[in-house]
Formats: sequence, structure tokens, C-alpha cells
Amino acid sequence: MVDRNIIESLGLSQEQIEDQVNELFNQEHQVLLDKTIEKKAQALVPGKILAGKIVDKIGSDVIVELGLKSGGIVPSDEFDDPTEIVIGNDIEVLLEEVDAEGGTILLSKRKADRIRGWEKIIENNNEGDVVKGMVTRRIKGGLLVDIGVPVFLPASQVDIRKPGDISRFIGQEIECQILKMDTENRNIVVSRRKIIEEERSSSKEKILNEIEPGQLRKGIVKNIAAFGVFVDLGGVDGLLHISDMSWGRISHPSEVVKLDEEVECIVIGVDKATEKISLGLKQKADSPWDTVEQRYPVGSKTNGMVVNITNYGAFVRLEEGVEGLVHISEMSWTKRIAHPADILNLNDEIEVVILEVNIEKQEISLGIKQLSADPWAVASQKYPPGTIVTAKASGLTNYGAFVEIEPGIDGLVHISDLSWTKKYNHPGELLKRGQEIKCLVLDIDEDKHRVSLGIKQLTEDPWIKAIPQKYLPGQVVKGSVTKMTNFGVFIELESELEGLLHISEIADQKIEKPQDILEIGQEVEVKILRVDNDSRKIGLSLRRVQWAAEHAEQVEKVESEEQQTEIEKAESSPSRRGGLDGALLPGTDTVKDAIATSSEETGENKDATADSPEDTREKKDAIVDQPEDTGENKDATADSPEDTSEKKDATEDQPEDTSENKDAIVDPPEDTSEKKDATADPPENTSEKKDATADQPEDTSEEKDAIVDPPEDTSKNGSVEKSD
Repeated sequence: MVDRNIIESLGLSQEQIEDQVNELFNQEHQVLLDKTIEKKAQALVPGKILAGKIVDKIGSDVIVELGLKSGGIVPSDEFDDPTEIVIGNDIEVLLEEVDAEGGTILLSKRKADRIRGWEKIIENNNEGDVVKGMVTRRIKGGLLVDIGVPVFLPASQVDIRKPGDISRFIGQEIECQILKMDTENRNIVVSRRKIIEEERSSSKEKILNEIEPGQLRKGIVKNIAAFGVFVDLGGVDGLLHISDMSWGRISHPSEVVKLDEEVECIVIGVDKATEKISLGLKQKADSPWDTVEQRYPVGSKTNGMVVNITNYGAFVRLEEGVEGLVHISEMSWTKRIAHPADILNLNDEIEVVILEVNIEKQEISLGIKQLSADPWAVASQKYPPGTIVTAKASGLTNYGAFVEIEPGIDGLVHISDLSWTKKYNHPGELLKRGQEIKCLVLDIDEDKHRVSLGIKQLTEDPWIKAIPQKYLPGQVVKGSVTKMTNFGVFIELESELEGLLHISEIADQKIEKPQDILEIGQEVEVKILRVDNDSRKIGLSLRRVQWAAEHAEQVEKVESEEQQTEIEKAESSPSRRGGLDGALLPGTDTVKDAIATSSEETGENKDATADSPEDTREKKDAIVDQPEDTGENKDATADSPEDTSEKKDATEDQPEDTSENKDAIVDPPEDTSEKKDATADPPENTSEKKDATADQPEDTSEEKDAIVDPPEDTSKNGSVEKSD
């Protein structure tokens, strides 16, 4: 810097000052100055390590002078040891960046230290050398160790066994062996396991030769697992199983020991071939189970603490190393306990009764309910079989209903004991939870604490007398459809009594589904096929009822037809032989007039016959509806051609009979009234009619058709005969 005030106080001009400066600095001085400036400028290149001096600290920045009045800034967190930040200390820094515009120089002490450390490590160490370092932090896959430069320690190389948590090594100084050095990428991999294995191999053989069961050995806890602890005995590891750590109950080995803790164990087993050693801690003291029978005799009462609760019971600690089990079935005489936690809690102090002691298995059975009297001891005397009790339904299951007879005594009403006649799919169809019901005690088992009850036994079994007497095979009864299955239909005959209508008994034709014929709630008439008292079943039939109805209808039609035939026969038969219904009327001059009068009366009879077409239609319908009977009628009434021809021939062979018949009636050659009467006769008189008309064989077919044809054919037949 130049102080202009001093120059002005000297009274010298600018030219005088320049002349004096030139006299002091000659050409040699100028060359030396230029070289110095050039050398300093070349040193200020990013990436070079420079020597500097701490001159100041401003906030979190440390000012370092690099020479030629140039300074740089180093962040304070670059110093691993804050005590190194002392004004005047010389340090090495790495030039990272030079800001030409602002004149700021950024420096890094840590990077400079790493470069110098790498140079030192590469110069002084090789692969396989042992180095010491501080574990600084945990990274992915292992640990970072500072041996002058950060090196990588894989998790698999931390110990001979994979430790549970490698973070516990952070902050510890450890010895490692260099496994690999990569100078180009500046990467070094180290191993702690190699050093441990080398140390153990030298003493392993010696320990295996000396160790014997029963010896006391000291070791260091190296690994803790859920099943036990591995202890380093000084060259070989031994396993301390969780069951050998304490006579009492422990949930995890960490409750007894800790990592890197020194413990003294007793050797309980050695296998030199596999180099396995079993250790124990609890064996150092006598087992409390040796004299447990003397301290806890069966039947005695004692106190204990609940230490564990499971689904099947609770474990109670009687003393250190001695525990017993209170099974869930031994907790209450009266209550149904779903889980022991319903009545017990951890760390509860309770009183128990010793039920059984097994020294070999180291088990003690305890009970709580034995502290009070057993209500089942007098249950058989209080509720003998045959006793009627009033109970409350406490639970419903698929197979029955549980009922509470009194507090502590429950019974079961099986689903088959609800009703004599009705089949229930679930007790809930009849009973509800909390409902009071009357039951009959069927059986009681004090040992198993069971009472069998029944509701249907309160009444007499209807299958013994009532049902067999009321429902007889062959009887037709009414019922309603209640349920359908693929094999048939259940018909309710009365309340809580059903019969089975099998699918084969529904209709004559084969059906695939009962729903095609019947529906739920439909009332039907069925016929009882069988009543099976042993299997308590009633077999029904619907098609047999239909058969009976059809048969009755046929019988009724036949009877009606016979009755109608009798009526018609009575109406058409004359009161006198010869067709004369009365004496000749007064004033009749000739027999011809009398015949005419008789013909008018015969015409009235014919009209009366023709006026009742319903009778002819009914007879025709009856004949058509009964094809079997129709065939028989046709045979009886000469419908078959053979009979017609025979009768016709018989008539033609005896022509004289016709004249005789006519003479027997009246002297006139043709008796029209008799022919008309024959037309009105029922089918069984057809042969007489044909005999009477044998002189006209062509009319036989028309008369035969008149029997089967509708009423209008009858009138036609009558008109043809009249014209003849």
C-alpha cells in the first residue's frame, strides 16, 4: 500500500519520486521480483497442497495466510479436532477454488490430510499388514474405520460370528488386517475377523486338550441369540443354552447376560470331534427340584406369583426356579372360563392347592377351584334321573342347547331330545338364549361334570299309541307342503308331525323336480302308504289318491248310466202287450182310425225321446271317457261287424217272424209306433230293434250309429224310419 499523505508532506513531485525509486531498484531487482510473482502465481492452482498459517477465525471460517499477502478460507468443520484451531499454527490445506473477481480462495484441510495420509499408508503399508484405527460410523454393508484415511470394514469381517448389532463398535479402537488396497481409486478393505481367527487358532488346540466336563471356565459373551449365548473361552466358543442359564423362567438370554460381559460357566458337555462345548450357569447351584416334594406336598396350600398366562392356563412361581401350572379347567367349579386372563393378571399374588408333583419332568399341577367345595359332589343326589327341573338356556350350538340348572351346574339338551315328532335343524328354532324351560333329567355324570336333559320326555311318545291309532295305512288325509327336496316333499299332517311324499309317489309320469307339481304351503290330499314306528316315519302317496278319485268317478258314471237306462226303459215300455195303451175311443169307425190315434201317441213318445239330447250326450260321453267299457258296450250292442251280420242273417232267415210279430201287435201290415219305440230304447235293446226292422237291413248301420253319434243323429234316424 502507498500512503499519499506522507509523500505530499515530503514536498517531492511525482517525477522526483520515480527517479529515486529507479535509483533504488535496478534491473536485477526487477527480474527477481518478476520471478517471485510468477512462482507464486503458479502455486495458486486448484488441486495443490499449500502450506499456510492460521491468522484469524471469523464465525465458522478459519482464515489461513498462504504468503504474498494472500489468504484463504477453511470451514471450521474441516478440523476433526477443534483444539487444532489456534492462531499461529502451521497447517497444510488443499486449494479447491480461486474466485478471480472477488479474490476469495477456498481451501480444504480434510482433503489435504487424506492425500497426505494416503501417501503415508501407501508408502509404509502393504496388503496383509495390521493397522489400528477408530470406528467412526456405520455405513451400508459395514463400518468405516479411520486409520489415517477412511477404510471399509465389511460386516462379515467384524467378528468370527455375525454380531447382532455392529453399531456397538462405533467409537472403539480396533486392530484390523489390510485385505485389499486399490491405489488408483484410493480404496482399502480391512478385516478384524482375520486377526481374531489367527489368535484363536493358536490357542484352540490347547483348550480342547485341557477342557473337561465339570470344569469352571471364564469367557467373554460374544453373541446373544434367542436360544442362548456364545461364550469365547479363549480360542474356542461354547454355547450357553437358555435352559441352562437359570433354574427359573427367563424369556430371553439378555435378561441374564450382556455382550462382552465376562461370565464363569461350568462345562456340562464336550464334543472334541465337532469342537462343540456346552456350558451352564444354573448348574453352579443345587437344583431346587431335589427337595420340592418335601416343601410342597400334594394337597397343601401355598402362595405364588403369576408369571405367565397362556390359552390353556397360568404359570405360577412358587419360589425362584420352581413354577407350577394352573390349568384352565382347574380355575373354577362353576364358571365357564374362555381364557385365564379373564380372572388372572400377570404378577398377581394368588393362593393355590398342590394337585400333583412330577420331579422327573419338573412339573407341578396346581388348582384354584379346590380352595372351595365341589358342587358336583352332591349333584347326583340333588338331581337324580327323572327329576323335572327349571333351567335357563345359556348357550345354543348346532347339536343342542346348554342350560344352567344352578350356578356351576350346566346341562345339555340334545337337539334330538327337543320333540318326539318335529325335526329341528338348530335349537334356535325352538329356544332363545335366556329363556326358562322345563326339562327332565335323563342322566348325570359327576366325574365328567355332565347332565343330560330332555324336553320331549315330559310328554308320552306319540309314536307308541297316538300316531299308529290315528294314521292307518290306506287312509286318505289332508296336509300342507312344508319343505321340498330333490327326493320328495314333506307334508305337515298336524302340528310337529310330517310325512314324506316321495318323488315317485307324486304323479304317474316321471318328474324331475317336485316344484313342477307342488309348491310350499299348498294343501293336498295324500294316501298313507305305511307308518314305521321304529324309524318314526310316515310314507305318503299323491298319485294313489288320484287313482281312487278316477275310479270313483268311473263307478259314479256307470251307476248314473244304468240309472238313466232304467228310467228310459220304464218310460218307453208299454202298459199292455201289442202296443195298445188304451181301449178304442168312442166314435172310432174303423180300426184304421184307432191305429192313427195310436200313431199320434207314438209320435208324442218319439218327440219326448228326441227332446232329451242331454241324455244321449251323457251316454256318449260316458262311453267315450271309458274306452274299456265302450268296447264292452259295443260288443254287447252289436257294434262289432260280426255280431251285426249274424243278427242280420238271423233276421233275414226268418221273414215269417216279422209278419207274425206284426200280426201279434195289430193287423195293419206296418207298425210305425213299434219301430219308433224301438228307436227310443237304450243300447241293450238294439237287438230287438234290429229284429223288428229285419225287412230293412240297410237301416241297421244307421241305428248302430245312433247309439254313438250326437243327439242330432238320433233325430235324423227317427225321421228316416218315419219316412220309411
